[in-house]
Amino acid sequence: MDIKHFTLSELEALSQKIRDRILEVVSSNGGHLSSTLGATEIIVAMHKVFNPYKDPFIFDVSHQSYAHKLLTDRWEEFATLRQFGGISGYTKPSESDADYFVAGHSSTSISLGVGAAKAIALKNEQENRIPVVMIGDGAMSAGMAYEALNELGDRKYPIVIILNDNEMSIAKPIGALSRMLSSAMASPFYQRFKRKTEQFVDNFGEGAHYLAKRFEESFKLITPGIMFEEMGIEYIGPIDGHDLKSLIETFEVAKGMGKPVLVHVQTIKGKGYEIAEGKHEKWHGVSPFDLKSGAANSKSSTKSATQIYADALMDQAAKNEKIVGVTAAMPSGTGLSVLIEKYPDRFWDVAIAEQHAVTSMGALAKEGFKPFCTIYSTFLQRGFDQVIHDVCLMDLPVVFAMDRAGIVGEDGETHQGVYDIGFLRLIPNITLCAPRDEKSFHHIIEYVSAYEHPCAIRYPRGAFWDAKLPESLPYETGKSQLLIDNDSDKLCIGYGNGVGRAAQTIALMEEKPSLLDLRFVKPLDSEMLRTMTQRHKQWYVFSDSARMGGVGSALLEWLNEEKITDVRVVSFEYDDVFIKHGNTKLVEESLGLLPEQLAKVISEE
Repeated sequence: MDIKHFTLSELEALSQKIRDRILEVVSSNGGHLSSTLGATEIIVAMHKVFNPYKDPFIFDVSHQSYAHKLLTDRWEEFATLRQFGGISGYTKPSESDADYFVAGHSSTSISLGVGAAKAIALKNEQENRIPVVMIGDGAMSAGMAYEALNELGDRKYPIVIILNDNEMSIAKPIGALSRMLSSAMASPFYQRFKRKTEQFVDNFGEGAHYLAKRFEESFKLITPGIMFEEMGIEYIGPIDGHDLKSLIETFEVAKGMGKPVLVHVQTIKGKGYEIAEGKHEKWHGVSPFDLKSGAANSKSSTKSATQIYADALMDQAAKNEKIVGVTAAMPSGTGLSVLIEKYPDRFWDVAIAEQHAVTSMGALAKEGFKPFCTIYSTFLQRGFDQVIHDVCLMDLPVVFAMDRAGIVGEDGETHQGVYDIGFLRLIPNITLCAPRDEKSFHHIIEYVSAYEHPCAIRYPRGAFWDAKLPESLPYETGKSQLLIDNDSDKLCIGYGNGVGRAAQTIALMEEKPSLLDLRFVKPLDSEMLRTMTQRHKQWYVFSDSARMGGVGSALLEWLNEEKITDVRVVSFEYDDVFIKHGNTKLVEESLGLLPEQLAKVISEE
């Protein structure tokens, strides 16, 4: 959609039309809502001033980029948002040439912008191209953003960084005077005056430079931009993120400055949909809902694994004051919000800072506390070095509770929690275990609360697979539990949520294999596995994880070490591909992992 020649009133009407389309689709499909509604005018102004097919448009996390998708030939296709086979909820270059980079994890945008700016400089394209980065105030809580700003302030590549401040966490008390000065600093007159002044004082030595700088700083001290200015980044703002005229004028100024500029824009989350306006965490990411009332269309009555974790940890925290915990900007999503509320001195949200979260818990463990580091599987990837260096190397008893392990559905490739077994199993000193249902989850939290070494537990998004199985026994290090013992050559081995999938698969089969709940993938239960090799020669592995380095790999390594050659292992873990987004059942069906599909595979062997 070419909007270069749109009038201001036409752009305002377009912004409303975009909001209506976002609300229409997200209320039907689910998705990210409040932040993307709040960013609508920013994105319209970006498209008015810059060219997304030429200038790299880089959206941090990119969950707020729906308006960008709608402005780049995806208006009709937007109805398929986050659906299986439809368009992604994040930027994706395979969808459009206007999507510069795949994004889904926070705080990468400024680094990408710096890299793009270096490439543009090396290709001598600075006259025609400029990276445009949009980052939220939440993403600015991660260290990676400041690493990039540090280099950018030194090297001075031309970049426009748009800081979308929708929480008012950076500049709460703006005030009329600050707004007036910010508007003045964004004006072409001020920028021309500043350049002329710089040229003038160049002729009068260091003293003149000092006086000019102090004069300018005396004005800027009542704006929140002093930190960025000290890093060598030009600062403009804060400006009203819903005032298209101001946004367009400011972006035009920033575009022509030929240096790194940060434009501080303040927006209201959920803008245009009154029910969602403001700091309402529940409107950040939503399931399908009724547009009139805001009520969710359906709510599962089954308790989620996250709820079970929160209940189990609350039980242990009440008994043991040494139990502490941390999450990285996901208190509600991980269930830790209830513990933060009840024990604010023992449980913390450290914002988008997974590395810091892990390392800080290492120190608490050294001081005699029992830390629970509660992070989504996909986000613990960001703290991998810290798990090795700051926890496992010193054999510190930190518990890594990994929510969203396995397929996460509509969030897709950037969020699938499938790699944690592979990247944690290789680390010395760490123990890996997993619950299969509510009872076993309470048992495992009780077990890890007293465990004196690093350990990691994984559990799914949503509910565990429902299965009628013998009750879970208390956990003992490296001990499995045989749940179904049949006279069959076939053995199903389940790990975590894979146990329920295996049980449902067995229920559909005529010949009933035995079923082993592995419980621990590190260390393995050698005694039980030796017994199984004598009775079952066909092993089928069920685990919601990547096959390479996963549970099947661990079992094959064990068989090799034991010199056992007459057992065949078939793993139903995920292939070596990035798993696309969509309804979880449809995704699993496409992968051939539904119980009815697996039952057929096993029965035909």
